[in-house]
Amino acid sequence: MIRCGDRIAQLREKRSLTQEELSSKLGISRAALSHYETNRREPDYETLRNIANFFDITLDYLLGRTNDPQTVLDQDIREFVDSLELSDDTIMDKFSLTIDGRKLTAEEAKRFIAFVRAERSMKQ
Repeated sequence: MIRCGDRIAQLREKRSLTQEELSSKLGISRAALSHYETNRREPDYETLRNIANFFDITLDYLLGRTNDPQTVLDQDIREFVDSLELSDDTIMDKFSLTIDGRKLTAEEAKRFIAFVRAERSMKQ
């Protein structure tokens, strides 16, 4: 999933704005914007709202919850995306995750997560 800072940088570059220009329009420092774009810091709510308003996009898009800049996710989907940790038994009980039309068991989901974690560790 794309991170917020990456999305901010993409939006800025798409509009051919420098960090200095965008930070000025948002009322933040260029250094703060740089930290956001490199994912070293997370913008506060007001800054997120200002960025979304400036680019005329939804917060869901900015936060990487959707790839459509105008789509607003319903509350259930937003909660799922925000709290997604497939090893959490509560999430596994609340949502039906399937592969090839068959629901994953908790054990299958945990093995899948272990596989992904192992693969990621090998890439580092």
